[in-house]
Amino acid sequence: MCHTPTPHSYSASLAVRASKTKQDENTRACAAFEVEPAYLNTQIRVTHDILLAGIEPCAFVSIVIDQLVNKEYSEDRDNKTSNMIKGVTYLITVALLVLASSLVSAYDPSPLQDFCVAINNTNSAVFVNGKFCKDPAAVTADDFFFSGLNIPANTANKVGFNVTLVNVDMLPGLNTLGISLARLDFAPYGLDPPHTHPRASEILVVAEGTLLVGFVTSNPNKLFTKVLNKGDVFTFPIGLIHFQFNIGQTNVVAYAGLNSQNPGVITIANTVFGSNPPINSDVLIKAFQVDKNVVDYLQKQF
Repeated sequence: MCHTPTPHSYSASLAVRASKTKQDENTRACAAFEVEPAYLNTQIRVTHDILLAGIEPCAFVSIVIDQLVNKEYSEDRDNKTSNMIKGVTYLITVALLVLASSLVSAYDPSPLQDFCVAINNTNSAVFVNGKFCKDPAAVTADDFFFSGLNIPANTANKVGFNVTLVNVDMLPGLNTLGISLARLDFAPYGLDPPHTHPRASEILVVAEGTLLVGFVTSNPNKLFTKVLNKGDVFTFPIGLIHFQFNIGQTNVVAYAGLNSQNPGVITIANTVFGSNPPINSDVLIKAFQVDKNVVDYLQKQF
């Protein structure tokens, strides 16, 4: 007795055969390029258009090469195809970059602290990269509120400077928003010493007074500097050493916005000469080209 296949089983059979044919074509194409199918699949699998078209990666690259050969080298196709295959690594790279870059934008999230050592036992975990989220039902307006930027900070210190930072520790509602704010107070001739923010760029506006500001690029260490008056704005790129210096005889107030909820700060002098435990003096002697007495003196200041 003959069995007449149902439309559903017939379609399924065709689909299986078509899929196997595509896999065979892909395997042959990969063999011609001396590339493992599994490797190229992982490299190009993220390319959405290829998946929608149902084209296997190696077969896709084969089509690209074939089109190039037909267009540019129709008179001597076999010879030119051979030459093209020799450069297949380059073509694959270009194809991946062109297709993936236009469709995929993925990268690791920026760290919100200096380091976050992994631990399997969550009972022993004391901090995470960011903050735990509060139950939305328990959130109030106060979670998004901070008061006090109208109050000058105490500048009676060695450098005549102080900062009031409004980051995620001070304003919980900033969590995950990627921003923070600071008020900078300068006594006459006060200095915000050379420092860097490892996780944020900074934009600064002068509210009162006059500031000399600047930042230094990575090698070859070019200085960009400017004198700012009331209402002037200056920006400091992420990670670059920068400073602000009150060159006037009156107090200065400035406000800074930073594109991180926890920008961090590394003050160069404090870090180099005041680390705990201290950096080996031989390292500092050689790095700064000074004698040991100078290094000892500087370390005592911090």
